[in-house]
Amino acid sequence: EVQLVESGGGLVQPGGSLRLSCEASGFPFDDYVLSWVRQAPGKGLEWVSLINWTGRTTHYGETMKGRFTITRDNAKNTLYLQMNSLKSEDTAVYYCARHQSTEIDSAMDYWGQGTPVTVSS
Repeated sequence: EVQLVESGGGLVQPGGSLRLSCEASGFPFDDYVLSWVRQAPGKGLEWVSLINWTGRTTHYGETMKGRFTITRDNAKNTLYLQMNSLKSEDTAVYYCARHQSTEIDSAMDYWGQGTPVTVSS
């Protein structure tokens, strides 16, 4: 069974940092593109970042560029999101999601339960 488990969320002050993790199981980890997606309170889903199977190709949403870094450790079946210079607008539940293939434009077919991030003083 495909399983994605996020962790690392919590309360952080504006300007602070957090590192989110997503541990995966049930599929060949290095065969898939992975993404982080978030949902702010009362808002819709917002794509945050993606990374291809080798980790050589990454993309970010406009508001995340220069602040967030996505990485993956295929040996550990783990996806990471390093978030720096956090703002109140980053408050959201963060989900990791698996894409259907190695193609970066493929749909996301499995999601984790999410880890909440609150940025507040």
